[in-house]
Amino acid sequence: MPTLSQPRSVLCLAGSLRRASWNRRLLHAATFMAPPTLRLDVFDALSSVPLFDEDVEQREPGGPAGVRALRAAMAAADGLIIATPEYNHAMPGVLKNALDWLSREGPEGDVLLEKPVGILGASGGPWGTRLAQASLRQVLHACGALVMPTPTVFVANATTRFDDRGILTDPTTAQSLQRFLLAFEHWLLRVVPSASEAQSAGAMP
Repeated sequence: MPTLSQPRSVLCLAGSLRRASWNRRLLHAATFMAPPTLRLDVFDALSSVPLFDEDVEQREPGGPAGVRALRAAMAAADGLIIATPEYNHAMPGVLKNALDWLSREGPEGDVLLEKPVGILGASGGPWGTRLAQASLRQVLHACGALVMPTPTVFVANATTRFDDRGILTDPTTAQSLQRFLLAFEHWLLRVVPSASEAQSAGAMP
């Protein structure tokens, strides 16, 4: 299978505000495990994004500062990886709120439309964010994002997967994460190939 000829920038978004959240730790592990063709950057300012309010949107074109920062990071990225926890059988409100802001067209255009997205999640419980990922997938489809269908990563019992420093130590989870990242590399190539990659993919042997 062909690989990306140029490194691609991938924005990583954790759906939890907790600094030591399992999903933030999962994304940080991904930054070390990603293939050299992917540059992963974890967005750490989700707490600066206020509740969506159309009155605020009208008063401040492009949204408040936190929204503008998130939208600019999204516009600059070739792809997006979201790691979501599960709150009461759904994605957290803070993540849904961020997507509501991003779904609005700003100075950068519609930053979610046709954006390649991969989703995964970690939970301290036994279900591994299955329902949260399902609801997140539905919202992303409504926003016009191109969500990678497989492989799925549902990290259950996360307290046993990381050490006291927050480092991923479980080999099975590490293998699943590496497989996910390689699949996302190919997903980027498939849905948004560069001109040179498209030419190479279409070349006759």
